[in-house]
Amino acid sequence: MGQTITEKIFSDHCGQSVYADDIVQTDIDMIIGNDITTPLSIKAFRSAGAKALARPDNFCIVMDHFIPAKDIASANQARISRDFVKEFGLKNYFDERDMGIEHALLPEKGLVVSGDVIIGADSHTCTHGALGAFSTGMGSTDLAYAMITGKNWFKVPKSIKVKFIGKPTQHLYGKDLILEVIRQIGVDGALYQALEFCGEGISHLSMDDRFSLCNMAVEAGAKNGIIAADEITKEFLKCTHQANGKLRSEPKYHYSDEDAQYSKILEIDIGKLEPIVAYPFLPSNGKKISEAIKDELKIDQAFIGSCTNGRLSDLKIASEILKGHKVHSDVRLIITPGTQKIYKQAQELGYIDTLIEAGALVSNPTCGACLGGYMGILGDNERCISTTNRNFVGRMGARSSEVYLANSAVVAISAIRGKISDPRK
Repeated sequence: MGQTITEKIFSDHCGQSVYADDIVQTDIDMIIGNDITTPLSIKAFRSAGAKALARPDNFCIVMDHFIPAKDIASANQARISRDFVKEFGLKNYFDERDMGIEHALLPEKGLVVSGDVIIGADSHTCTHGALGAFSTGMGSTDLAYAMITGKNWFKVPKSIKVKFIGKPTQHLYGKDLILEVIRQIGVDGALYQALEFCGEGISHLSMDDRFSLCNMAVEAGAKNGIIAADEITKEFLKCTHQANGKLRSEPKYHYSDEDAQYSKILEIDIGKLEPIVAYPFLPSNGKKISEAIKDELKIDQAFIGSCTNGRLSDLKIASEILKGHKVHSDVRLIITPGTQKIYKQAQELGYIDTLIEAGALVSNPTCGACLGGYMGILGDNERCISTTNRNFVGRMGARSSEVYLANSAVVAISAIRGKISDPRK
């Protein structure tokens, strides 16, 4: 019987053929913790009486949510991870000196590759599926188990095939494709299933777009999002290898069989899509931009960043739209590069100067605004157009505030016009 790419990755790790719904224990290639979740994992690790990490080189801690510390509590929280790193001499540790949002940083550093099994105590760990890896979020105690044993248990997920046909139209990006998928199937439409993205449309997507696409698979309830590696993936890994001197390990490429079994097949013609705006208070509440602009929705804040859309291409898109313009007097535009390297590249290419001259605030890499922690909190009744991944009640601040999800072009043009706008016009 044919297998999906997800089933093949688990089979490779288990040393035997496994299929959807099988319960398996497998080695973990990369464990990812951050400054919020790692202290809980450390507590569970110590409570279990553990004295050593099973695979220390396969454990990475990224300080990205409240770094630099926003208050005393977050400073003390960060200290727990820092002390643990010193105690065990962890080499894959990224703090203020070489910081970044974890799901942008690890691919950049070559620490995750095709064919990996990756877990992280963060729901958007599914981002790394863009490289052709199985990657999923788990709880902090699940991470502790993997820290101690180097392994974890899984039920191999069924797969939904999402086939993109056609070629993207103007200002249509990976963010719009996943918002359309979620609009069609709902926030629980892929519950504990793999969203396997394929079709000719994928060949038109950059790696940045693919990361965005897989990043929000969890917003449809998916266990993981995944895209089989192609020449674009391999070129990304080649460049990453050259930039870092090496990858963590040699990539393994897996592809679904023609007779693989899927629980559902969804086909979307991206040539007929428009940019999507997800209205409060669910990512599934999407509207075409041509419909959204009719609502004349004035905004107080525009945000470009997060693990979904804080990459170099996002800053490029925003700078091209903002060049020669000014941010509306009623709007705060906040830009958060995904990593220090992205920030530096954007500076060298002139994007940062353009954004600042237009009236944007450019912050350090952080998850802070996305989760309503700091660096962009919304006040009562404020409205924000954002490239982040969630628009739940109170997600970015006050419970009476509203978050509208969109791509970077929509956010940039909306910042200029003071209301949700169409970048194509």
